[in-house]
Amino acid sequence: MPKPKALISWSSGKDSAFALHEVRRAGEFEVVGALTTVTETFGRVSIHGVRQEILRAQCKAAGLPQRIVPIPYPCPNEVYEARMGEAVADAVREGITHMIFGDLFLADIRAYREQKLAGTGITPIFPLWERPTPALAQAMIASGLEAHIATVDLKKLPASFAGRKFDTQLLADLPDGVDPCGENGEFHTCVVAGPVFSSSLTVVTGERVERDGYAYCDLMLMENATPDRAQAAR
Repeated sequence: MPKPKALISWSSGKDSAFALHEVRRAGEFEVVGALTTVTETFGRVSIHGVRQEILRAQCKAAGLPQRIVPIPYPCPNEVYEARMGEAVADAVREGITHMIFGDLFLADIRAYREQKLAGTGITPIFPLWERPTPALAQAMIASGLEAHIATVDLKKLPASFAGRKFDTQLLADLPDGVDPCGENGEFHTCVVAGPVFSSSLTVVTGERVERDGYAYCDLMLMENATPDRAQAAR
């Protein structure tokens, strides 16, 4: 019997990457694509601020066709839901029956996803749900997953954390009260290597930009970086 077809809700970050890893290890689903919202105004992954060139490289390394949902900035909720609804309807027409999310413990976010997918023909899957995040963060790092912090909430972390590697030193440096996986929105990441990738991505860190209470670190693929940035990364 063929396996049910699934999409991974791909944020460009560590949680979606590790959720994909766990689903592939279990072998229950055939993951046939990565669904990502991209903010048209900036040409970057929504919330994370990751360049589309990195998103493309991630999906190529993961062997997943891209499914981009473009949204404006700012994006009214009704526009977001309408465009996501179109993407879900397209998936259903193609025989896709499940969508994988990397959510960890925020019950309201899970309830929202379940509500919006109810009756569509798509069943949400949460392979990392309620795994203790200190141990989960360590398991991600131990698996070979590598990531950089792309965005930080300035109410919870200083801007200097943007661009740092997600590693054991980072976990040790996080202030008290900050979730080690950033599940409360403290930070968002960009994955550059790991068990779901056929090859790693080499990125360099660019300037930090502060906007709307967040600090974003501009990450660039080495091949597209300016000569001085490429030299600094060596």
